[in-house]
Amino acid sequence: MSSSATHRAVQVTEPGGDLSLVRVDAREPGPGQVRVTVEACGVCHSDQLITAGHLPGATFPVTPGHEIAGRIDAIGGDVAGWSVGDRVAVGWYGGSCGHCDACREGDGILCPELQVPGVAYAGGFADSVVVPAVALAAVPDELTAVEAAPLACAGVTVYNALRRSSARPGDTVAILGLGGLGHLGVQFAAKMGFDTVAMARGPEKASLAHQLGAARYIDTAAENMAGALQAQGGAKVVLATVTNATAMSRTIDGLGRRGELIVVGVDMEALDITPLQLVGAARRVRGHASGIAVDTQDTMRFAARNGVRAWTEEVPLEEAEAAFQKMLSGRARFRMVLTTGN
Repeated sequence: MSSSATHRAVQVTEPGGDLSLVRVDAREPGPGQVRVTVEACGVCHSDQLITAGHLPGATFPVTPGHEIAGRIDAIGGDVAGWSVGDRVAVGWYGGSCGHCDACREGDGILCPELQVPGVAYAGGFADSVVVPAVALAAVPDELTAVEAAPLACAGVTVYNALRRSSARPGDTVAILGLGGLGHLGVQFAAKMGFDTVAMARGPEKASLAHQLGAARYIDTAAENMAGALQAQGGAKVVLATVTNATAMSRTIDGLGRRGELIVVGVDMEALDITPLQLVGAARRVRGHASGIAVDTQDTMRFAARNGVRAWTEEVPLEEAEAAFQKMLSGRARFRMVLTTGN
């Protein structure tokens, strides 16, 4: 691909605007960068924060997309360990400064200069994307690009949260929500050996929960979540994948001794939790943010070896706006993935 070539990209020209397919000049990778031919890119709820202009640093027109899977087609200077043709994925972690305390401790996802695709640079709703080499995760041969893409954000978020939790095999772990994050969370939890409980609204989701690997299902519209969890001895971990602070708060009393609520779903409302609820059983609440490239790589390896897969609906790049709206409406089951035909 020459520097004068163009490729397709999906752009939003102003905050809250529609996604439109345009042609843009292809970029050559600079020092420390590679260019990736995009084969698939997942559509994430966080993309809406970007297209709405809610994340600082985004400049319009913007090309969203941070669940990227494809192949390296060009390599800039000062890049080691990667070759043209390598299958790679890039997620929410799209690079970091490398010199702050967080980066030096291997915690670059919390770098104050974190680079998110679609914010720091054009994202993956395109035929190709130029990214820092540090953001690359190797894709296992067992995964297709469509299977790999959602694992670069949704997958690594729940997998990394669970493996860094206090739960150990055999402990009760409850997944709140059965959406894009939750349906992966249930699968990962079950394959990790946890006694997995799925919690969502409606009796019709019980069969889905069991199909994903849950040992038990709690209908949050009909049962008291906390009471149901305590009847099972209390949860060691509740992983909250919903974007509802009220629902999250209602799980606190369902935690067992030294149990923890891990929040990965984002809501702007406040949690309703008293100090007594925390102190009485030495419970804790913490947030969790995705992971760096090596965490994404670990996520994909675990998924490949243990049969964890996102349930996806494939849509061609030129229908990005329709896919985006279906995701926002909640009608998608469970991850919309744009494909380029590359």
